[in-house]
Amino acid sequence: MAQNACMTQGLSVSTPVGVLTLSGDDTAITGLRWGGEQISDLAALREGARQIAAYFDGRLTRFDLPLRVEASAFQQSVCAAMQTIPMGETRTYGDLARDLGCSAQAVGRGCGGNPIPVIIPCHRVMGAGGRLVGFSGAGGVETKVALLRHEQAGGFLI
Repeated sequence: MAQNACMTQGLSVSTPVGVLTLSGDDTAITGLRWGGEQISDLAALREGARQIAAYFDGRLTRFDLPLRVEASAFQQSVCAAMQTIPMGETRTYGDLARDLGCSAQAVGRGCGGNPIPVIIPCHRVMGAGGRLVGFSGAGGVETKVALLRHEQAGGFLI
């Protein structure tokens, strides 16, 4: 039976922070979650897995992938703002809130609803004064710290 080219598929990749499973279709990556065992031959997912492996190997500092955030316009704006944060740097919820003209709490909800964590770097967003606060991925704050250490971000070099 032929598969619909627009049907969502998944591809799993093993990383230092666990198995990450990309989902999407033949045009874009639409999600990333922890866990799962899926295989796909879609080019967008294969490239995503290749770039994730390169990121964790220290060979990639910026993802260049076709992404589609299937969410509200506000969620899309929060995701776009997070994508501007360079590897190894952090910003606060308040910083992003000022840029977007909304409250820090709204940005926090937007970060928590990020459908493509790691690639859209919600782990680079901190609380006021650089406080370490939640992370929606598996392992919570410990995974956030591991990602920031991997990126050699500021005070997370220890």
